[in-house]
Amino acid sequence: MAGALAAVTTVAACGTDSAAPGGDAGPPKPGGTLRYGLSQAPTCSDPAQSGTNQTLYVTRQIVDSLTDQDPKTGELKPWLAQRWEVTPDAKVFTFSLTDGVTFSDGTPLTAESVGKTFDSIIKLGSAKSPLASSYLTNYVGTTAVDRLTARVEFSKPNAQFLQASSTTQLGILADVTTAKPAEQRCLGDNIASGPFTYAGYRQDASVTLAKRAGYQWGSAVFAHRGEAYLDKIEFTVVPESGVRTGSLASAQLDAISDALPQDAAQIEAAGGRVLSTANPGVPFGFQTNVTRGPLRDPAVRQALLPAIDRKQLVDTVLGPQFKPATSPLASSTPGYQDLSARLAYDPGKARGILDQAGWLPGGDGIRVKNGERLSFSVLFSQVFAGNQAIIELVQQQLRQVGVELKLDLVSGAESTARQNAKDFDSSYGNTTRADGDILRTSFGLDGRNLNVRGPIPALDDALNGQLSTVDTNVRNGLIHTAQQQVLDAGLLIPTVELSQAIGAGSTAQDLKFEASARLQFFDTWLSGR
Repeated sequence: MAGALAAVTTVAACGTDSAAPGGDAGPPKPGGTLRYGLSQAPTCSDPAQSGTNQTLYVTRQIVDSLTDQDPKTGELKPWLAQRWEVTPDAKVFTFSLTDGVTFSDGTPLTAESVGKTFDSIIKLGSAKSPLASSYLTNYVGTTAVDRLTARVEFSKPNAQFLQASSTTQLGILADVTTAKPAEQRCLGDNIASGPFTYAGYRQDASVTLAKRAGYQWGSAVFAHRGEAYLDKIEFTVVPESGVRTGSLASAQLDAISDALPQDAAQIEAAGGRVLSTANPGVPFGFQTNVTRGPLRDPAVRQALLPAIDRKQLVDTVLGPQFKPATSPLASSTPGYQDLSARLAYDPGKARGILDQAGWLPGGDGIRVKNGERLSFSVLFSQVFAGNQAIIELVQQQLRQVGVELKLDLVSGAESTARQNAKDFDSSYGNTTRADGDILRTSFGLDGRNLNVRGPIPALDDALNGQLSTVDTNVRNGLIHTAQQQVLDAGLLIPTVELSQAIGAGSTAQDLKFEASARLQFFDTWLSGR
């Protein structure tokens, strides 16, 4: 039945009101160009290959998905699919498509379009499209039952797939795009059915989107029908926080990414406001390579958990819209379990674990065992403005218990390449998704396996088992087990939960977050210009 798995993906309402201060902007008005400042450059124009939030702010606007997820309730709603059916074993998903939908090159959306989109993701592979590929684990194929009925089949149960059908990464693309190789799909000429189209794409500099004329098939989550209000969206890459904030305050930009706590007063003084929402998924943390250096020792990984003062990270670097991590899942994720007791700051406990394991302080305070220093590096990129400051503070905290942390800051592209090559001691980052299956994507043996780990039966059984049931309670129980096992094995050393903090000028109205905390500009409009 339609929505048969919707209960599996229930999320709590979060985020601030996106309306204008005082609610006096009046009814929405069409027209105008919204100027948006990104904190980092999009990595690729292809929705299937999108990973970073800054990339998804762009690609979400050009592509429609089969379903949409209500950010307030987590319920799955119609979008390109009017209705859907799921077999009891969660192996077969049948979608009935909306008639009359066209891609921006004029070709019609059909069941074959769905199949070619998913087939192309399998061809891209996990190195190019890690999230999209993980959503299609055990994919057999898509059958066009008729022009508007697509039957998607898997060889094993895949209970997470219905929620995955609402993501940007599984958005449906035109044949002319899915036929291209991976690199050519990153050049800014992708064709989809979304409310905006690419009008200009300059890698590392800017992206211009134009309203799609005649758009009539928006998601049931959207607040209005028909075309988007904005004529254009101009995304400009502005890495420096102070420059972004100054440009917003002086009305050179209408909205900006990664508004930091120290920016709020300047934004509000200029008549703007800061909008925030918590990201579901895996929080920021250190994903450990269990085959490298001291991190081979399970005791070292266990000692790192209580060695970090997560509250200090939030209070010192971030601000009140952020939370300390309390689990391998963020607290807004379906299936989240509060494991804060396991992550309580206790440097004495950390020292005790290391003492017992034979890691003893050396002359400079850094611990040593059998001639090996307790030193490891962290691979990271500035996909989030606060990353370096957070890691530098963690570096100070770990030194207090005799652990040396070395920072390895690289570009986003180099980070991805080295992750794929397993060339790191630990890797710092997060992954956003409004479904507990993100644990399988991040820690499963069959994915990228950034931990470079071998089998852990209790963890592997839980990660695979949650795919096999549509019973919410059973599935959440398995997701609870997986969270505990991730900490038991020291596969993730969580730090903080990510929140999106958007600076909005006085003219930018109805900036809205979708269920995975990315901006959706369909209902956005400009006042007073």
